[in-house]
Amino acid sequence: MREKDRQIAAESLLLEKLPGDLKDTLIANAHALEFDRGATIFLQGERARAIYIVAEGWVKLYRISPSGSEAIVGVFTRGRSFGEAVAFHDNVYPVSAEAATYCRVIRIDASIFIRMIRENHEMALAILSATFTHLHSLVAQVEALKARTGAQRVAEFLLELCDCDHDDCDGSCTVRLPYDKVLIAGRLGMKPESLSRAFGKLKTLGVNVTRETAEINDLAVLRDYAEDDPANAWSKP
Repeated sequence: MREKDRQIAAESLLLEKLPGDLKDTLIANAHALEFDRGATIFLQGERARAIYIVAEGWVKLYRISPSGSEAIVGVFTRGRSFGEAVAFHDNVYPVSAEAATYCRVIRIDASIFIRMIRENHEMALAILSATFTHLHSLVAQVEALKARTGAQRVAEFLLELCDCDHDDCDGSCTVRLPYDKVLIAGRLGMKPESLSRAFGKLKTLGVNVTRETAEINDLAVLRDYAEDDPANAWSKP
């Protein structure tokens, strides 16, 4: 474990609210793993024996349907954790995890985590708080899928990639797309062809997308578009 890994783990949503001594114990028993793009971290159906925190790169979670098609469940990057819900219940992973890019992940043995929760009520409360925050994040994602157009979801995604607090950021920005467009489409609940149409829509707002980057001419314009209520279109002449 590098010092940077320890810091990322300590500040992650999963661990940030833990008392310092408990946090230090967990991190001391964790270790870091590296995966090349396309490498499998775990497979759907495997016994969940570990919890993971992304330290670097991107990880995708996906399921294979009975027909053999792939459904992307989520894409996670630095500071995000995955695998905890099933690991706490000693269940099997309902999804597979794969490195969407080169990635470095922090692995925490589930048995150590569970033992500490049983022994310390304060830790249990901290984990409940983290779970509550994660639930709100999932609700926000569902809302975005239901209440935002495809182009708006893409706009929000690009804003999240800007290396600044985009609520206070103005002017131009160039962001590097972290993974291929098929995966971006899956993460945003879209088909690849819908993503292409969304990029075309955003081009009229000054967003030029190439294979690996997106050049945003005016962050304020893109932000206003992302936050606009689609229902407003019905009231416009």
